[in-house]
Amino acid sequence: MAEPLKVGLAGLGTVGTSVVRLLEDGRDKLSARCGRAIEVVAITARARGKKRGVDLKKYRWVGDPLALARDPSIDVLVEVIGGAGDPAKAAVEAALAAGKPVVTANKALLARHGQKLAALAERHGVALNFEAAVAGGIPIIKTLREGLNGNAFTRIYGILNGTCNYILSRMEHDRLGFEECLREAQRLGYAEADPSFDVEGHDTAQKLSILASLAFGTKLDPHAIYVEGISSITLADLDAANGLGYRVKLLGVAVKTEAGIEQRVHPTMVPKDSAIAQVMGVTNAVTIDAERVMPITLVGPGAGGLATASAVVSDLADIARGVRGAPFGRPASRMTATRKAPMQHHEGGYYIRLLARDRPGTAATIARRLAQQNISLESIVQRHDAAEKRAASGRSGAPVPVIMITYATSEDAVRRALSAVRRDRVISGRPQVIRIEKN
Repeated sequence: MAEPLKVGLAGLGTVGTSVVRLLEDGRDKLSARCGRAIEVVAITARARGKKRGVDLKKYRWVGDPLALARDPSIDVLVEVIGGAGDPAKAAVEAALAAGKPVVTANKALLARHGQKLAALAERHGVALNFEAAVAGGIPIIKTLREGLNGNAFTRIYGILNGTCNYILSRMEHDRLGFEECLREAQRLGYAEADPSFDVEGHDTAQKLSILASLAFGTKLDPHAIYVEGISSITLADLDAANGLGYRVKLLGVAVKTEAGIEQRVHPTMVPKDSAIAQVMGVTNAVTIDAERVMPITLVGPGAGGLATASAVVSDLADIARGVRGAPFGRPASRMTATRKAPMQHHEGGYYIRLLARDRPGTAATIARRLAQQNISLESIVQRHDAAEKRAASGRSGAPVPVIMITYATSEDAVRRALSAVRRDRVISGRPQVIRIEKN
């Protein structure tokens, strides 16, 4: 049998320690599958003496990630430190430059520096694997890069952040507001103390930039993505969606259009009978639309130590077997600059919720402004729940909730119409707008 693949592990958080456990527990099985053993031989982390629930005494401690990357006794570097800058970036670059393959779970690093790192890996003839960087235990990277190599992709979209999916699921199921569900997510460890990176859509945007690059051969550019989070979503929106046959999800969407690659992250209404609408809690899901095949939806754990470590170990197994391809499915030199499709050109259906002032001429004014932008309505509903009726009783002109679903129209048209309606002062507050994504 061949010599073991010797691993240097940088980062001993939840994912790093789970990698150690999986490699120890699956040693014999991996050895049989790969034709050689996979062994951690050296480790590094910020704090050496921290208790991590796993015996690390048999592994050699190295002072810092950069020294580990350059250590001649390791064959491959696993980077699970995180962050777009140093020390993760310096360690990955040093390992690749030294001719060592790298396995990383670092979406932030790839979203910002993926093109250069891919070129560096190709120049030195080594693998740069990152299955764990997007959707945890779901094998979406290999599916795009290898499994569907013979297909042209038209759209890829999905639930890429478990925190947001958990919050929206709890809001719907338990009739709780956003803030209460967020606090519960923090208590359970699903959300950080500062949750803005997750709930405002930035985590999803980083992951989407990686998927879009794999699907469409474009250079990674997280700045080309329109980003909108879920903090504005209310129970009224979820109730309206349910009544109209939809469910609200935070989606990352990349789609090929005549104007370029449209990349967007935002709350989205999806048909309740779609596969992605059934995905609840912290689970992730990705749907791929490709020529020659029906839409494919992959569902599974998007985060967590063991799920993410499983993807890391899978990448290590490929390296142990000698499997290597271009990190993004094609040579880095052939990745094209992203032609950003302006968000105002987006076309689709829209959910619009207004608080219309209950006075003569309001409905006619709203209808006129929509007609001026050639917006046609599929449905319009005026709603009063019991609390709203009590609040409005005895008050002439109290705002009335009005919900509209449009036929396909453009983002620009919707924004122009609603700006005009606000100037007419026939509504209270800001309109709520949620895009609709069809199957």
